[in-house]
Amino acid sequence: MKITHLKNTLITMTALALAQSTAIARNEDGSNPDLGQRSLSTESEPKIVVIGGSTGFGISYLPLLVMEDKKLLEKHAAALGLKVSMQFQRFPTSSPMYDDLVAGRIDFASGGISQLLTSWDKTHNDPTLQVRGVGALNSMPLYLVSSNPDVKTIADFTVKDKIALPAVRTSIQAVILAMAAEKAFGKDQADKLEPLTVSMGHPEAMQAILSGNSGIDAHFASAPFMYEELARPGIRRLLDSYEVVGGPHTHNVVWTTTRFRDANPKIVTAFVDALQEALDQIKADPAAAAALYVKVEGIKNMSAAQVEEFLRRPENEWTITPKKFMPFAAFMNQQGIIANKPADWRELFFENITDGN
Repeated sequence: MKITHLKNTLITMTALALAQSTAIARNEDGSNPDLGQRSLSTESEPKIVVIGGSTGFGISYLPLLVMEDKKLLEKHAAALGLKVSMQFQRFPTSSPMYDDLVAGRIDFASGGISQLLTSWDKTHNDPTLQVRGVGALNSMPLYLVSSNPDVKTIADFTVKDKIALPAVRTSIQAVILAMAAEKAFGKDQADKLEPLTVSMGHPEAMQAILSGNSGIDAHFASAPFMYEELARPGIRRLLDSYEVVGGPHTHNVVWTTTRFRDANPKIVTAFVDALQEALDQIKADPAAAAALYVKVEGIKNMSAAQVEEFLRRPENEWTITPKKFMPFAAFMNQQGIIANKPADWRELFFENITDGN
């Protein structure tokens, strides 16, 4: 069973650039966005609201796909008297997405817990720019799997093994691997497995580990990739992130800058309402959500019924509520990945989010 993504990230990004050159948005009050990066739209044209996704692949981004396909942001913005158009832009890594967010070229960003924490940390000393979350996309586990028959636990890895994950050191998978290494090897051994890690997108990593001849014999994966890999003979699960962190945790989350929130409060409100409706739709009709995912992502050789089964698994929770941010924040601060440590998870989110842990 093989996942093939027909969408081309570069084509998507080019199309967005062309769209933005002709109808890029202004703020709600009619002013230019900061830094002059985006020109004004006309009265008859909608404000283009661009939501970035770090890689953007996998069922964890399904709420944003539902929002875009069903035009939920447009619906909730119209209820507040605004005319907008949502566009979802995929980035190959988190760094260019962060640059575009702080420069005002995109309006929202999405990715793992660690990416929000590093963005919050980088902008911590600039109260007008500071990045904060607007809502979680889900709580989902991440699995570390291996095809090496000699590797039964992470203690069995040797210099001959290579572990694929989205980004070395800073991705949510890299942080969880470091947490697990500290538990397995001792207090000062969190980075013991880092030399074995390789930055690679999930679709490419899955292809590599399934090929059996790429040198990649482990993958810290997300859904649906980890489920497909585990369905293959000879591949076993070594780690479940829920077990490492101590319970269900947020996988992906959405954030924006204080500057954008202050200039566009109604758009942020509409976004949160649209996200909640998308989550509600996934929970109410996972069959329809699965069919949409297969169609939009151009997936071959995986049926909508299979995707629906993934969506229904109790471990995959479709919730806007942030979970387990503080264990990540404390560990990342301890390891020097972030310089600032929030006293409470609420420091990481705008006031619209009132529940979390």
